[in-house]
Amino acid sequence: MDRRTFGRRLLAGGVVAATGTATLSLASAPSAADPSPPTAPAGGQVRHLKLYAEKLPGGQLGYGLEKGKATVPGPLIELVEGDTLHIEFENLTDADASLHVHGVDYDIANDGTRMTGSHVEPGGTRTYTWRTHAPGRRKDGTWQAGSAGYWHYHDHVVGTDHGTGGIRKGLYGPVVVRRKGDLLPDKQFTIVFNDMTINNRTAGETPNFEATVGDRVEIVMITHGEYYHTFHMHGHRWADNRTGLLTGPDDPSRIVDNKITGPADSFGFQVIAGEHVGAGAWMYHCHVQSHSDMGMAGLFLVAKPDGTVPGHTGHHTAAHHAH
Repeated sequence: MDRRTFGRRLLAGGVVAATGTATLSLASAPSAADPSPPTAPAGGQVRHLKLYAEKLPGGQLGYGLEKGKATVPGPLIELVEGDTLHIEFENLTDADASLHVHGVDYDIANDGTRMTGSHVEPGGTRTYTWRTHAPGRRKDGTWQAGSAGYWHYHDHVVGTDHGTGGIRKGLYGPVVVRRKGDLLPDKQFTIVFNDMTINNRTAGETPNFEATVGDRVEIVMITHGEYYHTFHMHGHRWADNRTGLLTGPDDPSRIVDNKITGPADSFGFQVIAGEHVGAGAWMYHCHVQSHSDMGMAGLFLVAKPDGTVPGHTGHHTAAHHAH
């Protein structure tokens, strides 16, 4: 993917992702002329984004790229190491709100806390600036990690000075920072274990995610709330490292299909849908037994090319799928 194409895709924003939420994303499917997966270009771009906080039905709150289109989780924001992002944040709720991010660089004026006065009053607007950097050597000779990883953002003032009420009501979203050359997926899904909900949905309404055999699927997994969970996906495995992918035959990364995750943890990985196991209604869930028994489970619906999903009885209605 050349820089010009990448720029158009990133700046387009507002595209509806397979999760049903808007996304500021780099991802695109490979063309028929070039079947190899697309990769992230070099970073160093300056991006601009408008983000809104809004009230949602049922007392929930959400972030959105357009007025009236807030979602839970909020839009996926994707960058490449070296990029800078200026976010014009408008608070359309009736309480103070903010934007606090994990994993990237920002100065104290962009912390998104009441303590630093970097929150936004109802009806107000504020620009937050996030920066990223590539890995490299410090002046003292030690090695400095880059910004690449699976991160997240959330409110830090609603309810308490730690944003407990905002997070509980849905003010959170994913951030992906790529490294130049990282593989880009065909589809991206965000799964948030928030207390005993998944994406703030309770038992019987938890989200399903849909793909076709052979799709390169990226999962961004975030945990919020009061509890530790374990994220487990049936039929699919990933490497427990930055990308979820092995770099070669000698990569010592452990291969897992279950990962312990606590409040404010985030990680991500890519899988090929149905690889070695085929199409099916593959369950994902918290593997703390009492949590899964209380409904912390959903389906990764991997379809055959004809659209059928073996083993899917339809007990989760279409209204509960994440399209």
